[in-house]
Amino acid sequence: MRLAKFCLAQGFALLTAATVGTAHAGIFDDEEARKAIVDLRSRVAAVDDAGKARAAEQSAANAKLAEQLEAVRRSLLDLNNQLEALRGEVAKLRGNDEQISRELAEVQRRQKDTGQSLDDRLRNLEPAKVTLDGREFTVDQEEKKAYDTAIAAIRSGEFEKAVALLGAFQRSYTGSAYADSVRFWLGNALYGKRDYKGAIGAFRAFVAGAADHPRAPEALLALANSQAEMKDARGARKTIDELVKTYPQSEAAQAGKERLASLK
Repeated sequence: MRLAKFCLAQGFALLTAATVGTAHAGIFDDEEARKAIVDLRSRVAAVDDAGKARAAEQSAANAKLAEQLEAVRRSLLDLNNQLEALRGEVAKLRGNDEQISRELAEVQRRQKDTGQSLDDRLRNLEPAKVTLDGREFTVDQEEKKAYDTAIAAIRSGEFEKAVALLGAFQRSYTGSAYADSVRFWLGNALYGKRDYKGAIGAFRAFVAGAADHPRAPEALLALANSQAEMKDARGARKTIDELVKTYPQSEAAQAGKERLASLK
C-alpha cells in the first residue's frame, strides 16, 4: 500500500515537473517569436526606408536629368535659331554676291563696249589707204565705208539702191578721191536699172572729167551701148569712133569695133 502511494507520488511529481518544463518552454518560444517579429519589422522598415530613400534619390536624379534635358533642349533651340539666322545671312550674302557678280559683269560688258566703241572711233579717225584703178590715196574710214557699201549694192544687183547711195556719196563727199570712180559706177548703176538717159549723162561727165582714167575706154563703150538702147545708132557709132581714135589699144576699142557691126 505504501509502495503504491509512493509510486503515485513520484508519478505526480514527474508530471508536475514535465508540465512546468513545458510551460517554461512555451514562455520561451513566445519570447523568441516576438523578438523575431520585431526584428523582421525592423528589417522591413529598414528596407522600406531604403526604398524610399532610393526613390527620393531617383526622383531627384530624374528631376536633375529633366532639368539638364530642358537646358539641352533650350540650347538646341537656340542653336537652331542661330543656324537659321546664319542661313539667312548666307542667303543674303549669296544674293549680294550674285548681285555684285551681275553688276561686275555689266560693268565689264560696258567697259568692253566702251573700249570697242573707242577703238572703232579711233580707227574711224585714222585715214584708210586705198588702191583703186591703179591709183593710191587716203580717205576717211566713213568715206571708204560709204563707197564700199554702194559698190556692194551694184555687185548684188541692187541698182536702185546703188544709185541712191552713189548720189548721196557725191553730195556728202564733194572733191573726194573716189569722185571719178563714183561717176563711172553711177553710170553703170543707171544702166543696170535701165535709165539709159541718166547713164549717158553720167558716162559723159566721167569721160569729160577723167579722160586719162583707166576706165575711160570702158565708159565710152558703155556710153555707146546706152545710146544704142535709146535707139540712137548714129550717136553710138560716133561714140565708138571716138573710143577707137582716143584709146586704140584698149580692149574696149576692140569690143567697140565688133559692136559697130550690130549698129544700123
